[in-house]
Amino acid sequence: MFAYIVRRILYAFPILIGVNALTFALFFMVNTPDDMARMHLGEKHVTQEAVNVWKEERGYNKALLWNHEQQGIDKLTDTIFFDKSLSLFAFEFGQADDGRDIGEDIQTRMWPSLAIAVPVFIIGMLANITFAMLMVFFRASYLDLSGVILCVVLMSISGLFYIIGGQFLVGKIMQLVPLSGYAQGLDAFKFVILPVFIGIVSGIGSGSRWYRTLFLEEVSKDYVRTARAKGLSEIRVLFVHVLKNAMIPILTGAVVVLPTLFMGSLILESFFGIPGLGSYTIDAIQAQDFAIVRSMVFLGSVLYIVGLVLTDISYTLVDPRVRLDG
Repeated sequence: MFAYIVRRILYAFPILIGVNALTFALFFMVNTPDDMARMHLGEKHVTQEAVNVWKEERGYNKALLWNHEQQGIDKLTDTIFFDKSLSLFAFEFGQADDGRDIGEDIQTRMWPSLAIAVPVFIIGMLANITFAMLMVFFRASYLDLSGVILCVVLMSISGLFYIIGGQFLVGKIMQLVPLSGYAQGLDAFKFVILPVFIGIVSGIGSGSRWYRTLFLEEVSKDYVRTARAKGLSEIRVLFVHVLKNAMIPILTGAVVVLPTLFMGSLILESFFGIPGLGSYTIDAIQAQDFAIVRSMVFLGSVLYIVGLVLTDISYTLVDPRVRLDG
């Protein structure tokens, strides 16, 4: 087990380097450091001297990948890529292009993101599994057909409709919760309850259909027929045996959501004015702040790889047939 974990972590480094390099290349294919300086200075007629000062203050006055003016190893290390990207492996996020400390921003903004993402993830998964189990319990009936139709309808509606409709109905007409904003402590509840509810409802259609497919595949297997032959009730068969044997694909699907627990929901946070990491990333993209964008991409990649490792480890807990060799 230990050797497997170490091997997976070592495999992660070239992946993270590739992600960093790709992000760096895509960003600087669109903008040069001079373009970034002129945009952040915000003036119509910016002198080259002001541009050079801005670049020097933020370390963008160096070569991108290879510094021909230096000697030896400094040709590689005295570059923007080495200073701005490779330092992320030590989780040194540095400063944003406007001077803010990115590490402090992440620590502050991750809590509003978690306040939304964790309830959506946990309650949403429980709701999806329960609804899917009910459809499987009444499979091949009108209730099952009605449930499938409802899932397709929910899947066909854009997420923006849920957000705008929820804000209009609950926030403006009923005036039960604020339309947007955020507060610290327990006061945050009234600001996050509507985004959480919308996040759960908007995911029920696709989530429940996917779980229903998994459970239908399991109920046709021999161990289910054996359990029924022993006299076990259908509810016990579904919620104990079928659910347990479907845990591997469920865990695999949960890994995809893991980065969003910390990174936040881009659309929800933007529309509801939640100061989380999702809106932080959107604002950085709009401002073309490469320092923040590369930090968030790197953090998301790390979380995804950690999720994959944790999922592989959890496989052994839910299915004794799975073993991690060496």
